Amino acid sequence: MTTAEPVLPPIAEQLQQGRHHDPFAWLGLHPADAGWVVRAFLPTAVEARLEGFGAMTAIGESGLYEYRLSETEKQALPAHYRLCWREAGESADAADTLPHAVISPYSFAPQLSDFDLDLFAAGRHLHVYRILGAWPKRIDGIDGCLFAVWAPGVERVSVVGDFNGWHGLRHPMRNRGRSGVWELFIPGLREGDSYKYEIRARNGDVFLKTDPYARRMGLRPDTVSFVENGGSHAWRDEAWLTARAGWSWRHAPVSIYELHAGSWRRHPDGRFYSYAELAETLIPYVRELGYTHIELLPLAEHPLDESWGYQVSGYYAPTARYGRPDELRAFIDQCHRQGIGVLLDWVPAHFPRDAFALARFTGEPLYEYAEPEKGEHQDWGTLIFNYGRNEVRNFLIANAVYWFEEFHIDGLRVDAVASMLYLDYSREHGQWMPNIHGGREHLEAIDFLRQLNTVIHQRYPGVLTIAEESTDWPMVSRPVDAGGLGFSMQWNMGWMHDSLQYMQADPVHRRFHHNRLTFSQLYAYSENFVLPLSHDEVVHMKRSLLDKMPGDPWQKFANLRLLHAWHYAHPGKKLLFMGGEFGQWTEWNEAQELDWALLDFAPHRGLSKLITDLNRHYRRCPALHRHDFDAEGFRWVSCDDEQQSVLAFLRRGGGREILCVFNFTPVVRHAYRLGAPRGGFWRELMNTDAECYGGGNVGNGGGVYSEARGEHGHSHSIALTLPPLAALWLTHEHES
Repeated sequence: MTTAEPVLPPIAEQLQQGRHHDPFAWLGLHPADAGWVVRAFLPTAVEARLEGFGAMTAIGESGLYEYRLSETEKQALPAHYRLCWREAGESADAADTLPHAVISPYSFAPQLSDFDLDLFAAGRHLHVYRILGAWPKRIDGIDGCLFAVWAPGVERVSVVGDFNGWHGLRHPMRNRGRSGVWELFIPGLREGDSYKYEIRARNGDVFLKTDPYARRMGLRPDTVSFVENGGSHAWRDEAWLTARAGWSWRHAPVSIYELHAGSWRRHPDGRFYSYAELAETLIPYVRELGYTHIELLPLAEHPLDESWGYQVSGYYAPTARYGRPDELRAFIDQCHRQGIGVLLDWVPAHFPRDAFALARFTGEPLYEYAEPEKGEHQDWGTLIFNYGRNEVRNFLIANAVYWFEEFHIDGLRVDAVASMLYLDYSREHGQWMPNIHGGREHLEAIDFLRQLNTVIHQRYPGVLTIAEESTDWPMVSRPVDAGGLGFSMQWNMGWMHDSLQYMQADPVHRRFHHNRLTFSQLYAYSENFVLPLSHDEVVHMKRSLLDKMPGDPWQKFANLRLLHAWHYAHPGKKLLFMGGEFGQWTEWNEAQELDWALLDFAPHRGLSKLITDLNRHYRRCPALHRHDFDAEGFRWVSCDDEQQSVLAFLRRGGGREILCVFNFTPVVRHAYRLGAPRGGFWRELMNTDAECYGGGNVGNGGGVYSEARGEHGHSHSIALTLPPLAALWLTHEHES
C-alpha cells in the first residue's frame, strides 16, 4: 500500500512551484503547535539536517524540510542556524557529515530601511546604488552578500548563480511591499561571485536578468553580473578636486581629446589596452599634445563593440574590456595627478532591447515607456527611458552621481539630448503622442534634465555637463532657475557642419559659401558652446578629416591645418576626435587601432606639432579663451571679402589682442591690408604654412610693423603676405 503524498498548505505549494512572493512567511523559524519549527526549501536535496539538532523531516517529495523544536530547543537554536544536506549521488563522509552546509538566508531580518525605500520611490535617493545591487556585507558577525533589486508587479524574484547551480527555487527573495524592491542576504558569498536574477512574471513566464545596479559584469558575450565591493583604490587627487571646485571654466581654456578606449591603441594580437596600459601611454601622449581634458566614449558595460558603448546594458558597471573598476579609478587618479581632466560620454536617452538587461525587465515595460509612440526609437531600434517614473529617474540621476563620486570624473557629455526633448523626434505625423498641452515638447524628459543638472552642479562645483543638442532649443546651457536646462555647455553642431561643408568645397567655389563661416557669429554667444570635430564626423562613409579636404595631398594637409587653426581661433571650447591630430587617412574603425605608423611621415608629424602649438597658444593666451562665451572677446576685422575667401578677426582678453587671418584659397595674397587696433610691431604667433608643420614657409619674416593708415575702422593697418590655404595669428609686440 503506497503512502499518500502529504497535502501541502497553499503557501508551501506556491513556494514549491516558485510562485510565492514572500518566502519568509514560510521558510525560517516560525511558531508551531506546542513549540517551534524551522523550515527550509532544498529542492535538490535527498537528506537534510539542522546542524546541532538532527535530521529534518522531508515533506513528501516537495523539496520542503522541517525540524520541530521544543521551547527548550528553541532557546538553544542560534539566531542564524546552519542547514546541511546531501544531493542525489552524494554520500556523507566517515563522520556522517553531509557535503553541503550553509547558514540559512531566511534567518535574517529585513536589511533595507523604510526610509531608503520611500526615498527611492519618491525618486530622490541619490545614493540608491549603495542599497540596490549586490553588496558584500557582514551582518550579525556573518559575512555574505546583500542582494536588492527593483522589480514591481512580479510573482517571484530569486538570486541565481554558480553558488546554487543557477537553480531559481533555491534563493527566492523577500518582497518589500509597495516599493517593488526585493532583497535577500545570502551568507558565504563574496566579491567575485557570479549571479543574475530569475524573475517569474505575473503571466507565469520565467527568465533571467542581469542586475541593473551591478557594478561589474562579464566580458561580452558573457552577460553575468559579479558581486563587487565598493572599491579599494586609495585616491591621491585631493589637490585636483580642491582646485576643480573653484575652477572658473567659463574663462579657462578647455580643449578636449575625444577617444574610444578600445581603438586608440591595441596590442598586435588585437587585445585591448588595459586601463593601466592606457595610463602609461595615453596620459603622456595627451599631455604632450597639450589638451586639458580627455573625453572617453561610453565606458558603461555594453554587449556590442560596434555600438561604441552607446547601447548600454550595465549603467553601473565599467566595461570589463579594459579591466576592473578599481583599475579605472587608478587611471582617472593618474590623469588628475598629471593635470588632465576626464569627461565621460553618458547615455540616458535610450537603451538596447537585449532580453538579458533592462528591456521589459519584469516581462512588461518597466524602465521604458509602454507605448511604442513614446517608448521606442525608430532610428536606432532602442527603447526610451520612462522619465515620468520616479524610480527610473532615480536610476539615472543616481548613476550620474555614481560616476562623479565613485570615479571622480570631471564631467558628463550627455548623448542625444535632442532626441529627449521632442516627442516627435524622427517621427512622422501620427507616430507620436503630444504632451498634456498638445505640444511636441517632452515635458518629463525636460524635467529630468533639469533635475539632473541641478543635482550635479549643487553637489560637484566645477564639473561640467555638456549637451549633444543639435536643434535650436533655447537656453540649453543656461541655469535652471533662469528657465534653462542647466547644462554647462552645448555642442555647437551648426558650427561643425558649416565649417566642414565649407572646407570640403573646392577653394575655387568657396566664395559662394562665405556665409557658412560668418553665420556662426549671429548665435555664437546664445549658448556656452563647445566646438566639436567629433567621432560622428569620421565614420559611416563620411571619410576622415584629412580625406574630406579637397585637392592633392599637399592641399589636403594645408586645408586640414587651416581647419585646425580656424577651430582654435573661433570662440568656444575645443574638441577633437582621436586621429584628427595627425591626419588619419582612413575612417575610424572601432575594431582596430589608429594608424600610428603615419607619424613616421613628415606631413603627419607636422599636423601633430601644429596641434601641440595650437593647444599651447590657446592655453597661454587669455585672448583665445577668456571670453569664449561673450562677444567681448571677438571683433570682426574683415568678414566680407568673399571674392578672395579671406577672413580676419580679433580675439581679445587679458589686455591682449590676437589678429587671426585666414586665406581659404591656394593663392598667395601679397600686401593684403587689414586694420590694426594698435600701432607698432605685430609678431607672427602662428603660421600654419610654416615648414615645421609641413607647409611652404610663406609668410612675413616673423612679423610686420603697422602703418598709421586707417582701415576697417581702425586707425592703423598692416600689409601682410597671406600664405596659401593657411592661417596667420599675430600678436601686438610693442609700439612703434
